Amino acid sequence: MDNEIIFFSGNANKPLAKKIARYLDLPLAKSIVTQFADGETRVELQDNVRGADVYILQPLSRPANHHIMEAAIMADACRRASAKHITLVTPYFGYARQERKSAPRTPISAKLVADIIQVSGFDRVLTLELHTSAIQGFFNIPVDHLFAKPIYRDYFSQNTEDLLMVSPDAGGVERARALAKVFEVGIAIIDKRRDRPNESSVLNIIGEVKDKNCLLVDDICDTGGSLTKAAEALMEAGAKSVSAVICHAVLSDPAIKRITESCLVKVIVTDSIQLTDEAKKCSKIEVLSIAELLSKAIRRIHNSESVSSLFI
Repeated sequence: MDNEIIFFSGNANKPLAKKIARYLDLPLAKSIVTQFADGETRVELQDNVRGADVYILQPLSRPANHHIMEAAIMADACRRASAKHITLVTPYFGYARQERKSAPRTPISAKLVADIIQVSGFDRVLTLELHTSAIQGFFNIPVDHLFAKPIYRDYFSQNTEDLLMVSPDAGGVERARALAKVFEVGIAIIDKRRDRPNESSVLNIIGEVKDKNCLLVDDICDTGGSLTKAAEALMEAGAKSVSAVICHAVLSDPAIKRITESCLVKVIVTDSIQLTDEAKKCSKIEVLSIAELLSKAIRRIHNSESVSSLFI
């Protein structure tokens, strides 16, 4: 079994795990990941992992605290069962928005989560579209940071007429610029002020958006307030249409209601987070799968090949 790939999944996104397993041409490894009567997580691995390279898919999505513990306990089980290497495949890294001290006497929760992951026994992390790339520095183990650029490139390659990439805030300019470079189009930036979490106000639009098909580019959509306000501001500034491409569809209430009632034509998301039934019913939301991208990255990591070449 030496150096064999064993692919497990926690409970955060089983549909994505099954898709990745199909691309890897592997069975999804068997495990019991449930709860005791008091809510504590129970894990039992049912496949032998001795000497194997183990990959555990577990986005740290809602309920984040529970999914973090599932991943940690699964890693501990693998380590005690003599797995050779253990990699956490977490396309959505929870707590990433708490990556700095934004006010006095506040935690840096993303660093704490990174510590939990390392102490649990993981040797490597594979993730997608971190809220900020600097989070990689919180780890003392290798972090492979993927980008959704190849997926977006395939989706939009046939429809770039009057396309304009728009960053919904100053912090997302690098992300919008990267996509603008792919499609050889311009960018605009929305100057936004956030007084408290999940609340924001649009102050100014930097760039010419008149008669453009604007594409808002962001990593996370939580309650949808910022997204829908930005879309409204762009339309008022003369945009021809406004759509959005969001990697991680957190979509906390009342996000679906806001998107449905907004001027957004379409919101393209990935399946890094398993959508709720309400989100699946929303006609404006379209899902692109990251399964093939993640499977290619897993193969390259396993074979000690370049991961960055996926984005050239």
